[in-house]
Amino acid sequence: MKTLKPLVIVVFSLLLISCFGFSNKEKDYKVAYIPKETTKVAYFASGCFWCVEAIFESVKGVEEAVSGYAGGNTLNPTYEKIGTGKTGHAETVAVYYNPKKVSFQTLVTVFFGSHNPTTVNGQHPDYGTQYRSIAFYTNDIEKKIIEKEIAKLNKKVYDGKIATQVKKIKKFYKAEEYHQDFERRNPNQGYVKAVSIPRLNRFKKKFPELLKKNNH
Repeated sequence: MKTLKPLVIVVFSLLLISCFGFSNKEKDYKVAYIPKETTKVAYFASGCFWCVEAIFESVKGVEEAVSGYAGGNTLNPTYEKIGTGKTGHAETVAVYYNPKKVSFQTLVTVFFGSHNPTTVNGQHPDYGTQYRSIAFYTNDIEKKIIEKEIAKLNKKVYDGKIATQVKKIKKFYKAEEYHQDFERRNPNQGYVKAVSIPRLNRFKKKFPELLKKNNH
């Protein structure tokens, strides 16, 4: 039994710094967001949605970011099912934005500028198909914008190594309520302190001109 104790400690420690290692059902949520008729929605997957949601919510013109699941064929996915990596879905964020204040092109810039698009199936420290990089589109114009950005970055920055998938959004499933605004509500949680906040701060330093006034 003594040999099991160190193993248990290691596993528990890994869970503390994993996007999949936390479940919080407390109901500390803000008032339900209701999009305007002019609001548009974009969908992006680039690792743990706790991180991605916080990044997009810091951007001027973004009204709301919602964590969820997309990209697969499994009906009604849950956090637990997603964690197996077998649903086909990726942790995805729906970005509700005002097109008069921020363009889809800018959101694509935020997407590629806030993660490593060359990593296959993951963003450190989270790996698996559920953490893969996907830029979703709803029409041909958005698809062309994404593909043009990939071509430019592959040529100038990543030497043809971008692994991001470009997929038409079919169905977005909102994640469980305790995932929404997770970083804001859990600033002292292990993963948030070790991964989410540093990732957000790197983005802020890289794109200060895109930030809302209260996010500098």
